[in-house]
This record gives sequence, structure tokens and C-alpha cells, in this order.
Amino acid sequence: METGHFVISLDFEIYWGVRDIIQIAQYKDNLLGVRKAIPAMLELFLKYNISATFATVGFLFFDNKEELLNGLPGKIPAYRNTILSPYQGHFNDVGDNEKEDPFHFAPSLIQQIQQYKQEIGCHTFSHYYCLEDGQTIEDFQADLDAAKRIAAKKDISLKSFVFPRNQYNQAYLNICKQEGITSFRGNEKSKLFSSKNHGRTTAFRRPFRLIDAYFNLSGYNCYSEKDMIATEPVNIPASRFLRPYSKKLASLDTLRLKRITSSMTHAARNKLMYHLWWHPHNFGINIEKNLEFLEKILIHYKKLSNQYEFTSLSMARLAELVKPTNER
Repeated sequence: METGHFVISLDFEIYWGVRDIIQIAQYKDNLLGVRKAIPAMLELFLKYNISATFATVGFLFFDNKEELLNGLPGKIPAYRNTILSPYQGHFNDVGDNEKEDPFHFAPSLIQQIQQYKQEIGCHTFSHYYCLEDGQTIEDFQADLDAAKRIAAKKDISLKSFVFPRNQYNQAYLNICKQEGITSFRGNEKSKLFSSKNHGRTTAFRRPFRLIDAYFNLSGYNCYSEKDMIATEPVNIPASRFLRPYSKKLASLDTLRLKRITSSMTHAARNKLMYHLWWHPHNFGINIEKNLEFLEKILIHYKKLSNQYEFTSLSMARLAELVKPTNER
């Protein structure tokens, strides 16, 4: 790469599957706050000339319940842990449209993201878990086909992919490639972030991940063009999850910011890629504090852009840029 690149991706997933009766009770304010957080983030991205990728769950595209039910995939995953499934006796709890049920429908927000000319990527149709017991590769392909169909109705061609819970392996990447996906967000190289199913994700890694958000345990997590094109689709690995504001940990926010900006600087100086990600609902409460923190990151990006030509790109655009010349 001639210059370094700054990538932002967001996992847009108001929909929580069958668990959402519990999740909505616990995260109601976060989920409703998305409707204020996304417009505010879009304005910040516009202000600092940021190109972001909103990887969106297919369920959120639909205008109403009837359209949703008609758009379900032909095959659905039979997770051994049935609480993971959005299909098991759940649709009675889904409202008729976005106005009645802002937790399960979000076409107005998707339209707003499009109006700001940000990329809409794919976060699967149903928040699909690729490494959980019981599902099959055929189920996954049916899920991806359903996501592509509803996106196409909104004149959106899905090119970038984010795996829920960052669960994937080569078999699922092969399906993505067959279905026209050109990039995906891979995991950080550190073993702290390796891809595992939920049952094998141990509590052992959690405290180390938390510490790593403030102190450099896992490295800068910046990537070269060679790192990205080693896999098809193009792997645009995560560098850092942007943790939301926490009153309990607010005294450490200077360290949290430095952990991100120092890695961004390393990427810019060395012509590498830095990939920051989070969920819109992470900003759903403490919106002002979260936006203030994000703006500090974007101000730093602007400085790096001016000094090193550090460039903000969507996932799809970066994939176009780095793939071999004969494939462009």
C-alpha cells in the first residue's frame, strides 16, 4: 500500500433472535438509543470525511412483518442451543412494522445510512452463528441468499461481510466468495481474539481483553496488504473494538484513547491498515460521552491524514484497492 488506511465498521444488529425478550429488557435503552446514535455518528463521519461500513442484519431491512415472513430463508439453522435461534416460536412477539416495533425493523435507519453514502454490508440475515453445533453450511448459504435478496430490494449489493461473534472458517469464506462477497472482517491475530464457538469461549480470555483495551498486551494490530490478500475474500482484520463509555472505568479513558490513537499512528507511519469497530447500540446510552470520545479519535485521524495521507475507506473500497491488479 502506498499509504495507510483507516477502516471503521459497525455491527448493526438491533435484532437479537429468540433471546431478545431478555435482551430487550436488559438493553432497551441501548436499543432505542440507536435511533439517536446512528444519525449523530453519520454527522460526525460527514464532518471528518469518514467512509464507514454498516454491516447490517437482514431482518432489519424489512418494512413490515408480512414482508419479513415472506422473505425467510428456505433452510433455517437447527442450533443445538435453541436459544440462539430467531425462528423457534418467536414471530408472535414481532410487531407489524418499524413504528410499532423499533426493535426488529429499521428500514428508515438503513435509508439514512444510504443517504450519507456509507456502505451497507452484511451481518448475515438472522445473526447467524457459523461455529455453533447443529447448523450446517447449507443453512448458512440459505441465510446469505435471503440477506442478499432483501438488500437487493433496497438497491443494495452486499460486498462486505461481518460474521456474528466473529465465528468463521474457510468453508464459510468459500460460500461468501461464491455469493459475491469481496471482503470480510477477520479477527485480531492474538489468541485473545481467535474464532471459537460460544460454548468454547472461556472466561479466561475476558479479563485479558479488558486489560488490552487500556494497555498494549496484544500489539498494535495493524495489517499490511499482504496480510489482507492472503485469504479470499479479502481479509480486513479487526484492530480494536471501541468499548463504550463506562462510568466505573471513566478515570481510565485517557489510556483507552491512547491505546487506539497510538496504534493508528503506528499504522499511518508504516503504511498499514487500522480497523476500528463497534455496535451502534454500544452508543445507545451515554450518547454524548460516546460521541465525544469518538470525535477525539476522528480528530486524531484527521491529523494523521494531513501528515501521512492516512485514508479512510469502507471495507469494500479497500478490498478493491488491495486485490491483485488482474482481478480489478
